[in-house]
Order: sequence, then C-alpha cells, then structure tokens
Amino acid sequence: MWVVALAPVMAVAGVTMAQVGQAAVRTPVSLTARQASVAASHAKAVTPNKVNSMDCNGYSTKYKSLSPGRKMTCTDPIGMHWVNVKVNGKTKRVLRGTRFEDNGHYVGHDEPSVKFLSKAAGSGNTMTYFMKLPLDPARQPTANGSVTKYGELSVAPWFGLPICDPNSYPQNPCAPDSDSNSGLISDPKAAGSAFMELQFYPPGFAPLQDNISCSRTQWCSAMNIDSLEGTFGFAFLNPRCTEPVNFALLQRNGVPAGPPSPQLANASTQTPNGETLKMNPGDVLKVSITDPAAGFTTTVNDMTTGQTGFMVASAGNNFMNTNLTTCAGTPHTFHAEYGSALQQNQVPWAALEGGVLMQQEIGHFESCNSVASKLPVATFGGGFRDPNVFQTCKGGSEGKKAVGEGPCNPNTGACKVARTEGTTGPIACPSKNAASGQLCEFSDGNCFRPGTRIAMVNGIARKEHQAIAGCDDNAFQNGDLDFDGTDYQANTWPGNGANHPTSFRYIGPFDPAGAPYPQLQFETDAPASEFLCNTSNGNNCDVKPLGSKFYPFWSINSSQKLKGVTAPSGACVWNFGDRLSVTRNTFGRDAQYGAPDVARFGGTNASAVLTNPAISGKCPSFPMP
Repeated sequence: MWVVALAPVMAVAGVTMAQVGQAAVRTPVSLTARQASVAASHAKAVTPNKVNSMDCNGYSTKYKSLSPGRKMTCTDPIGMHWVNVKVNGKTKRVLRGTRFEDNGHYVGHDEPSVKFLSKAAGSGNTMTYFMKLPLDPARQPTANGSVTKYGELSVAPWFGLPICDPNSYPQNPCAPDSDSNSGLISDPKAAGSAFMELQFYPPGFAPLQDNISCSRTQWCSAMNIDSLEGTFGFAFLNPRCTEPVNFALLQRNGVPAGPPSPQLANASTQTPNGETLKMNPGDVLKVSITDPAAGFTTTVNDMTTGQTGFMVASAGNNFMNTNLTTCAGTPHTFHAEYGSALQQNQVPWAALEGGVLMQQEIGHFESCNSVASKLPVATFGGGFRDPNVFQTCKGGSEGKKAVGEGPCNPNTGACKVARTEGTTGPIACPSKNAASGQLCEFSDGNCFRPGTRIAMVNGIARKEHQAIAGCDDNAFQNGDLDFDGTDYQANTWPGNGANHPTSFRYIGPFDPAGAPYPQLQFETDAPASEFLCNTSNGNNCDVKPLGSKFYPFWSINSSQKLKGVTAPSGACVWNFGDRLSVTRNTFGRDAQYGAPDVARFGGTNASAVLTNPAISGKCPSFPMP
C-alpha cells in the first residue's frame, strides 16, 4: 500500500536531508535556553502513535501518515533565505521567503483570499460571518466540465486566523489576543504562531480520509490548526514532524469524533458520527469565531435547520502542541494570537499574509472519462483501507483522448509521465522523480471511479460514493501543477448557467462590536506553485497562471439575499467564481490579486490596502444582523 511506502522514497531516490536544507534529527545548537528547556521537560508529554498526523503533508521520515492525501488542506509554508539589500546606502542582511519543501517535496497551494483589516479591539480574535452554501445542478457532472459540482472547484473553502503556539515556528513565547506579538518574517523574536483554518467540505466525493467529502449529499466542517516545527530562519526544521496538525470536525455536542492531536489522531478523527454537524446545500449559516478563556472556539449555526455545531481547541478536548525535537505532544489550550486585524499581524512562516481571511482552496480536481493504475490507500494501525484508488486520469481535463500524469512507483518515486506549467499549456517536467522537489505534477492521484465502492473504517465496511471519475492531484505532489484541471478551465465556475453550482454568498465579517472591517486586501499564493515564477524578483508570477484558461475571482453584488439575515436594501454580498448576472464589481477580475510581494515572498501576490466595498458608500454600511 502506497501510504506505507512514502516515507522511504527520499532515501531510495538519493535525496538527503542536507540536500533539502534540513538538519539531521538532533538537539540543534541554535536552540535558545528557553527552547531547549521546553523541548526537554514536558511532564505530560504524549509519545506519537506510529500512524498519526505529525506531518500534515505526509512526508515524515519516521511516522506513517494517517491520510497523506489531506496535504491539500494543509497550510502553505514558505522557506527562508538571507539576502543583502541596500538601506540608506548601507548593506543590510534580511530574511526573505522562498519556496518550501517538506523532506524534498514541494507542498505549495492555490488559495485565493480576501484579508480583512481593522484596528478595532478584538477584531483579530472575534468575528462573525454569514454565508449561504452553494447549490449543485440537478444534472450529473460531465468529464468535459460542461456540468460541474462544487466539490470539483474547491475542496475546502475556509476562514483563517493566526493562533498562538509557543512550540511552533520560531519557538518564541506568544501572548494570546495581543498586538504585542510580532508576526514579521524578518523578526527573530516573532511570536510562536500556528495557522487556523475553519474548513468546509462539499458533498459528493467521500470519504474524508482519502478524498474531500463527509457525505454524498451534505456539507460538514472542521477546525484545523497547523504548526511548523522549526526555529528562526530554519536553522533547524524537524523532518519527523514538520507540519503537525490538530484536526476536529465540528460537532453538535462539541465532543471530537476522535483524538484531534497530531500524536493520537486516528480514523475516527476524520469519520463523521451521529453528532457531526451536517449542512444541506443552500443552507444559510452564521459562523462565529471567538476566543473565550476555555479555548479558541469555532461555531456554525445553521440558520436553515436550526442545528449548531462547535469545537473548542482545548487541552480538555485533547488538542496538543508539539515538542520541537521529540515530536511528543502536550495537552494545550489554543488561543488566537492578535488583538486586532492590523496588516502586519501575520503568521511569520505562512505564504498567505493572513490575517483574518476568507478563502477558497482550489487546484485539486481533474474530471476524467476513466482512471487507471491502481494506488490502494491503507493506514495500517490507522484504521482505514480503500483498495479502489487510482493515479492516472484519462480524457476529460487532460484532453479528449489524452492520458494524464503518472503512474509513479511509491517505493522509488519514479514516475512514467510528469508535467508542469508552460507558457501555453503543460510541458514535460525536468525530472520524473517525485522526490526531486520540482514543481511538477507527477501523478493525478488520488483518482476514483464513479459510483459506489467499499472502504474499511475501523474494521467496518462503508459504502462511499464518487459523483464522477476524477482525480485530486494529492498523492505525489500537492495540486494541479500543470494548470489544466477543472478549476482552470473556462465556463466551469458559478456564473456560467444552471449546469454549474451557484456561488457562495458571504456577508461580513463583523467585529465584536458588530461593525464591518473597514479595509481589505486580495491575495493568492498560486504563483508559488508556478514552475515559471521567479519568487525572488516576481517575473512570471502571474495570476492567472501561464497556460491556464481561467482563474476565479472575488466579486460583490447588491441584490442577493441570505434568508433569515436582516440586511438593508442594496447591502453588498460577496461571491466567488466567475461573473454572475447580478455582479456589481469584479475588482478587475484576475488583476484584483495585485502584484508579487517580493519584499516578503514573491510567490504570493497581494493587492494594495483597499477600502472595504461593503462600507465604501456604494453599498450601505450596516451593523451585524
């Protein structure tokens, strides 16, 4: 089974830790006295299971991954490098971002986002959104993209926020809910930071362990808190537990479905049960993010059904942070990092400059006429087995009679076909080795045939369903790195008629006083995943990516309503996708994402700070309903 074989790929392929800039596993000389003390003396330390979530990307050199395909919902880190710049005529050495590799594998994401800014007290830790979930078309999706479901377009729309974690990069103390914390990439005293994503999973592509859905027909949601086990400037980065993740589905009773911690997570953690909040397409939701003393809390109130789900990231719920050197876990109650939503209030190691973020995770689906080359998934000791998984797409997004990427040998990392971004379309990758660190699509997997199949969860056979033959591009790399999938084709997104989903509708966010956030920035980290993008100077760091046919964008309208949400006539509603019939402003479509931020990381494009159009005078400003 390929999951078991992933960890040895590096050694077989001849990729050493020195080659990817990570030190051997040892107590590093760069640790401060405090860091060494923390690393050595947790009285309640929990030893990780052999199968776990110690590396969200699935590339740990020691542990088997509970679900390596879930790398598509991890946080996108940046690497670090020192450069010399002229400041007032003097040369100064500064730290800049570069592409990040996890044990020799590039793990970038495509995350078009809106970052909301405010100086108001509490705006960095307490906020409320309202949204309406999309409705899928009645017709079944098609291989050529003429009919699509939302699960083909975004695997996880989410809301994001920086979180305090003194055991995360750069291993410094963090004062919860305080603007005294620094999140600057260049600051060696920046607070230890984690990244929270409250993710929503569309229906139709189950199960969650190796695909994207909780259910054939309903949405679900989960709190993800990703940390990074490294010291400032990556003087040390632990290859055994690089990006540990705490994961918990939102539950009606608030009790996690399984252990949330990276050390103890198992199949139950990612398996919905009778208490998991399930939401129907078209439901209107009130999403509340708060930080009481009991622990950071996310709550979703389904205003259509009256049901509520929530999760508290507390030690009592078995959330844990991670020891830098041993990977052991300690029960930990997480809290938000900042007091307000200032522009500089960031996670110092994250590619996105967030922030209070509203986001869509894209670049993870290729529709196919058929799929080939079996790649069974199993987590021995983790309680999950799915034998009917494949890794190569035929037809569909690849072209009417074309065959896609792969197959790859999970024992050696050698791949038959690998492609990447070209100026007018896919081109051959410089390497056919999945452990080469190249920005290439080595395999289309995980891929699934349409219809019902049997997967085993904790020894129990479960019927799971796939709406269409398709691939997630999440087995041997993270994402559709030749940009030919469903997301990057014209006429597949909302705004293209009844054969495509309706758009998400968003109102908010509102701060603790019920006021809207006065400013925002558009941003996306898609360029970091572009083979032709030079992240040092921004050349070819394009949105839309070169060779793609389309890139989705944010827009507003003043005529849509959210049932049950009281808003004045003409109030602005956010959408995402293509232009809708009711769209009032597209903000320049792809141009909304601005230019490469080479001063921090040229792989992320960000706009200038803009007045929030919801309160700009063109739409009536109103307090939280």
